Amino acid sequence: MRTLCASTLIGEFFVIGFAGLVAMKDPHLSTATVWTVSGIAMALSVLLCGLITRPGGIQLGWALQIALVASGFVVPTMFFMGAIFTALWWASVHYGKKIDEAKARFAALQSNESSTAAP
Repeated sequence: MRTLCASTLIGEFFVIGFAGLVAMKDPHLSTATVWTVSGIAMALSVLLCGLITRPGGIQLGWALQIALVASGFVVPTMFFMGAIFTALWWASVHYGKKIDEAKARFAALQSNESSTAAP
């Protein structure tokens, strides 16, 4: 699960950066505000890569997805990109758990086979 979720978060890092560039064109937003918000979101996406397996890591990832979709109020394209990455996040969490469970079953099967084999 960690690899899939981290890949999604790194993709979001770049999307957030590009959205910041687009948001800079809005005359109502200051450059400092755009890059403060974008920088915090980009840093959070990278930090979450290391927190995925910790308690609350997945929930923080969901919070980032909500923020990504909500950023569509500033950059309308982000409604679409946020929805895409929310779907990717769901798939990463859902299928990542299934992959982890399959790996655990395989490891248990391998350890049972090696312990029952007589030397």
